[in-house]
Amino acid sequence: MMKRALSIAGSDCSGGAGIQADLKTFSAHGVYGMSVIVSVVAENTGRVIGIQDVSPDMIGKQIDAVFEDIGADAVKVGMLSTPECMEEIARKLKYYHPANIVIDPVMYAKNGCPLMEPAAVKTLIRTIIPLAGVLTPNIPEAEKIAGGRIKSVEDMEEAAKAIHAMGCGAVVVKGGHASGNAVDVLFDGKELCHFETARIDTKNTHGTGCTFSSAVASQLAIGMDLRQAVQKAKDYVTMAIVHSLDIGKGHGPTHHFWHLYQYGLREGQYCGKERNGGK
Repeated sequence: MMKRALSIAGSDCSGGAGIQADLKTFSAHGVYGMSVIVSVVAENTGRVIGIQDVSPDMIGKQIDAVFEDIGADAVKVGMLSTPECMEEIARKLKYYHPANIVIDPVMYAKNGCPLMEPAAVKTLIRTIIPLAGVLTPNIPEAEKIAGGRIKSVEDMEEAAKAIHAMGCGAVVVKGGHASGNAVDVLFDGKELCHFETARIDTKNTHGTGCTFSSAVASQLAIGMDLRQAVQKAKDYVTMAIVHSLDIGKGHGPTHHFWHLYQYGLREGQYCGKERNGGK
């Protein structure tokens, strides 16, 4: 049976981040994607125009709809803007107890606009972080959660350890906001592991955090172990950045389907030949 992944996050009408990026990433990995929309975000590559939050009751009903019928092999949690939203999602995740929960603590859009109420960070630490099998903060988010400045890989390691102590299974502190090569630091409670690639010279990085976390969730859903999942997710998001799209006037999106666009579908895939034995 095809593996299933659920994204619980905000909607990005410009298509580069949030739910839209997650569903593209799930599809690129051959995973069946589903969504629970927690906020409708009017944004584009340059700015966030407005945010309208979905009621906690409706968020809970969306989660019920997925789990009472289809279920999920992995859950990715992204933008959660309010404490009430966090409390409802935590309650539902504890009730359904899904495997492979990947949480991306989204606090800012790529252009720096806030996507989480400042007062919600304490609720995030108290209710959401302990539910994470994997937490994937970038450097500004890790600073906010751990409460210290990060200026080196060693600081990233210390932040990962401090955040892990808050109750999550593993932490990946992403190094995209640092200088030099792009180094991500994984701490699983026992070992530290680095994942390094050359930095790509492009402004078109809208949605990279969403894409990375949903790629990790996809890899875990199809059975990869944690270290493999992080490595393959980093390879995937690096590919998507290398082939990023110069769309919009600000930070353009990454290219989730570059391989498909480059090489296309196999001959006969749309006309039933494969289903009928190629006849």
